[in-house]
Amino acid sequence: MSLHAAIDFGLTNIDAALRDRDGRIQTFVMPSNYQPVSVQLEAVLDLFGHPPADFEWIAVTGGQFRQLPASFGPVRLVAVNEVPAIGRGGLYLAGLQENGEVKKVGGALVVSAGSGTAMVAARGRRFTHVTGSAVGGGTLQGLGRLLLGTAEARAIDLLAQRGNANVADLTLAEAIGSTVGSLPADANAVNFGRLARQAADLSPEDLAAALVRLVGQVIAVIAINAARAEKLDSIVMLGHLVDLPSVCQVLHTVAGYYQASITIPAQPGFGTVIGALLCAEAQQVG
Repeated sequence: MSLHAAIDFGLTNIDAALRDRDGRIQTFVMPSNYQPVSVQLEAVLDLFGHPPADFEWIAVTGGQFRQLPASFGPVRLVAVNEVPAIGRGGLYLAGLQENGEVKKVGGALVVSAGSGTAMVAARGRRFTHVTGSAVGGGTLQGLGRLLLGTAEARAIDLLAQRGNANVADLTLAEAIGSTVGSLPADANAVNFGRLARQAADLSPEDLAAALVRLVGQVIAVIAINAARAEKLDSIVMLGHLVDLPSVCQVLHTVAGYYQASITIPAQPGFGTVIGALLCAEAQQVG
């Protein structure tokens, strides 16, 4: 039995999924190192530990996948658009879809929080790009390097978990002296607003906490508004950014403010590549 696999060429990470001969999906991740996509493909094939001849096809999505030829040596490459890959992967990991059939009326807004952020309305087998944001994991890493001297996401996350974002941010109580709508008085009103008023010697932990809150809040608020505009009750978060506990905490806090439902499934970083694998399998059967 020939093997099937998928590769998602992200700006920061390359994610891969392999359907083994027992039908299970194995996942792999490696840094992109900003290499040409053909070089990255060779590296992933080495990571799989199988010779190319073992594969019937490999699905490719993300990044510069459109630059790849129709085959790589003996392996046929199946191009999968990012939008259905994100949508299908999100529904699958959240348990909202099985064998291509949606299990919950209305579907979900699937959010892919990678280097940047994309948001897809997923309704059964219909997937539509709704909106997104240039704020994402790349923002966290870039500003982390500038503010904290590190672009390592895990290091920023560990600092943030020990910090207090309100040392950098202004709260609603400080800004207007009261609550607003469903927001409590201790919710932040201005990201990094305290620093606009006066210079402060913030600890790395507090800076990291403020940075994570900025990134997480932007994504969460856009996602909640987009889901409501699309009349979707569920929001599913994918991407390696939500591998970070500090980011997840911010997302759930914002969801609580607005009585929204945000689901972060297991292995969210592999949602898009698993979706690409499922899309390609459906194409081959169909």
